[in-house]
Amino acid sequence: MTARSSKYKRVLLKLSGEALMGSKSFGIDHKIVQYISRELKGISKSGVQIAIVIGGGNIFRGLEASAEGMERTSADYMGMLATALNALALQNALERNGMPTRVLSAIEMRELAEPYIRRRAVRHLEKGRFVIFACGTGNPYFTTDTAAALRAMEIGADIILKATKVDGVYSSDPMKDRSAKRFTEITYLDVLKKRLKVMDSTAISLCMDNDLPIMVFSLMKSGNIRRILEGKKVGTVVKGGVPHAKRGKSKAH
Repeated sequence: MTARSSKYKRVLLKLSGEALMGSKSFGIDHKIVQYISRELKGISKSGVQIAIVIGGGNIFRGLEASAEGMERTSADYMGMLATALNALALQNALERNGMPTRVLSAIEMRELAEPYIRRRAVRHLEKGRFVIFACGTGNPYFTTDTAAALRAMEIGADIILKATKVDGVYSSDPMKDRSAKRFTEITYLDVLKKRLKVMDSTAISLCMDNDLPIMVFSLMKSGNIRRILEGKKVGTVVKGGVPHAKRGKSKAH
């Protein structure tokens, strides 16, 4: 695959912290990190520019800590630092596989990462480097979903690729409801109205206001990122325009 054959020139990949846990109940499963690195290496010479926003829920979740009595701002900052640990782990795996990578942090930590500057991020992408955005937006009360939407718009990404454990957006939780139906397409408004757990409402609203599509897909099916870049039908696309979502076949889990 080359940049000319790809449907997109620049994409933002959103990874949850939980995705890095693998089968563990906490922390980083280095086998999963290596798997992600191999998936990205398969498209590293395609010419497609790839930025990544990564969560920290495998290490610390600010919202849960706040619910248990911790002051929300402090809890959120701790969650941001957890994303930096994940970003460094992924950077290490990518670079060990020969892919130049830069971590840009919304919170200054010069010994570990470059400070986030939009023009610098774009320049790294233009030079063919993977760019990992750490520490969310750098502000409490905003999730890494919102950070992904914000960074995608700032760098001019064509689409957000939201990696999950399931193969798209369902009418209900497919792990609990055998009659859940998978959408092939759905609008931003329907995601908000149906309270579907795609991204948080702030992130969805930002994407809707700026007409930035979101592709929700299974990270664990090898080759999915490549298929998306080639324009093949994978997962569920969230976008505007269509008043009602198109549903695929019912799929039980």
